[in-house]
Amino acid sequence: MPDNASRPTPDRPVWEDGWTPDTSRAPGTRRLWLAGGLAVATIVACATALAVSGRDSDALSAAPAPSRVDVSVPGLISFATPSQTPPAGQSGMVPGRSASPAAGGTGASPSASTPSTSPSAEPGPSSAHPTHRPPADSTWRSVRAVNYPDRQWHVTGDAVRLDPVGSGQRTDVAFRLVAGLADASCHSFATADGRYLRHRDFLLREDRYDGSALFRRDATFCPRSSPHSGAVMLESVNHPGRFLRHRDFRLRLDPYQRDGLFLADSAFRLVDAPGA
Repeated sequence: MPDNASRPTPDRPVWEDGWTPDTSRAPGTRRLWLAGGLAVATIVACATALAVSGRDSDALSAAPAPSRVDVSVPGLISFATPSQTPPAGQSGMVPGRSASPAAGGTGASPSASTPSTSPSAEPGPSSAHPTHRPPADSTWRSVRAVNYPDRQWHVTGDAVRLDPVGSGQRTDVAFRLVAGLADASCHSFATADGRYLRHRDFLLREDRYDGSALFRRDATFCPRSSPHSGAVMLESVNHPGRFLRHRDFRLRLDPYQRDGLFLADSAFRLVDAPGA
C-alpha cells in the first residue's frame, strides 16, 4: 500500500480506497484495560469492607457485658431484704394470768403479763414463737380495737368486722381462747357454735373445722408485744410477718409495718364478754 495513500473516508468502505486495517493492536484494548482496572478496584474495596466489618464484630463480641444494677444501693428499691422487723415475743392474752405460768400451775401477778411498753415504744426484733403452752381459759372474751375502743370483733355472716359495742348478739361477739390448733404455744378463737376464726384470702372469717392441716394453721395466731399498753398483736402461724389488723372495719392479715397507723390498727385488747 503506498505511503501517501490517504486514510479512508468515514462514509466509504476501506477496501474501496485500498486501505488495510491496522492489525498491530487489538480493537478495544484501552476499554478492556479500563474495565479490568475497575473490576480490580471493586474487588479490593469489597475485601477491605469485609475486613473492617469483621474487626468491628470481634470488638463487639470481646466487649464486657453490662453490669447488673445493685439494688442494695441507697435510693434503689430492694425486694430481697425487708426494711421492717415484726415485734418480738408474746404477750399474755388472758387477763389476770401470766403469759408464762410457773411450775405447779400457779400464775404470776397480773402485772407480769402486761407488756411494759408505752404507746411511743417501738417493737423489738423478731424472735421465735413462745414455747410455753397458754393456760386454759374458759371465760368468754370480746376483742376491742385500741384506736376504736367503742368497737369490737363481730361475726357477721361468716365475716368478722369491727362493729360498735352493743351491736349483734352475744354469740357473735364472744370468743373462747383455746390452745392453737396448729401450735399449742399460740391461740385459736372458738365461737359459740363450735366453729373457729380463721383467715382465708387474708380475710378473717368464721368457719367450721374440717380437720385439715391448712385449717389448723389458718386458725392459729401467736400473740406478740404491742407498743400500746395492755394490748397484743396477733401474728399468723402460716404467714409469719403478717398480723391481724382492721382496715375499713374489716379484719384482715397485712404485712407488718413500722408506722403509727398500722401499730394502732393491729393492737387489740381482750375484755370480758357481755354476760360473762
